[in-house]
Amino acid sequence: MLYTYQTRGTCSTQIDFEIDDQGIIQRVQFYGGCHGNLQGISILLRGMPAQEAITKLQGIRCGYKNTSCPDQLATALRQALENK
Repeated sequence: MLYTYQTRGTCSTQIDFEIDDQGIIQRVQFYGGCHGNLQGISILLRGMPAQEAITKLQGIRCGYKNTSCPDQLATALRQALENK
């Protein structure tokens, strides 16, 4: 299923992602933010169980901010799994 998440507190403004019926991440796309880093994260997450990605990404901070693009993705994935 395809999801769209509006980020909060980060340079990226939106994340589109797809999770299959088994909870595996099929695709991630960030809008805005550090393009190279986020493109790399997106490729690394492809094929990973969403729950594993949440565990690895939640709580990551960006500089002085209380969140980061990876942390926002963890939040988005968690919400998607809860609403499945």
